[in-house]
Amino acid sequence: MKGIILAGGLGTRLLPCTRVTNKHLLPVYDKPMIYYPLGTLVHAGIKEILIVSGKGHAGHFLELLGDGRDFGVKLSYTVQEDPGGIAQALGLAEDFADEGRIVVILGDNIVEDDIKDYIDNFEKQDKGAKLFLKEVPDPERFGVAEVRDGKIISIEEKPKQPKSNFAAIGIYMYDDKVFDVIKTLKPSVRGELEITDVNNFYVNQGIATYEILKGFWSDAGKFESLARASDFVRQKERPAA
Repeated sequence: MKGIILAGGLGTRLLPCTRVTNKHLLPVYDKPMIYYPLGTLVHAGIKEILIVSGKGHAGHFLELLGDGRDFGVKLSYTVQEDPGGIAQALGLAEDFADEGRIVVILGDNIVEDDIKDYIDNFEKQDKGAKLFLKEVPDPERFGVAEVRDGKIISIEEKPKQPKSNFAAIGIYMYDDKVFDVIKTLKPSVRGELEITDVNNFYVNQGIATYEILKGFWSDAGKFESLARASDFVRQKERPAA
């Protein structure tokens, strides 16, 4: 499998810091944020990784990470010209995926769990997707998964009345059909192609499995969660790249 790190977006919730750099290059304690999703993939045995960044700071990623040899992987890069949503950014990876299965992680996700076993399980899965859930105290901030009898029934984006406390976090595994799904999407009211719509396609087809993360997880997309992630890393040695 190949890995994809989605590191685009405008980072507006982290202004004014993101006026001069991409949010995924901001520090999480003692390393740039991008090191942590990269480390998650590296430690899971992924050898080919694509980084999708926004325009304006793409060269900074290349200067920081190079071709990946320092991390024991091969890195490629592409640019999302306009912030059209996570699914749009993922769509840019079609040629890189080369009709194979992929594991996708958002560039601001700090994950304690080792996902290697989950990847191995997905490779044995006949088809479909594998989604990752985490029980959170504020599910209304996320896409919320309704789980029944060991299956995801639906995922609702930022619901006012969540049907569970399980957030669908920013790690996804997909078969080679995901790019066909993305091509059928229509922009949401936010004007973006939503990854929740991609995930619900697989849910509605009955071919989406899931895993519940046991260890620490946080996004780092706003100052509060960035501080929480930094504090976790400070207190516990992380498997960063």
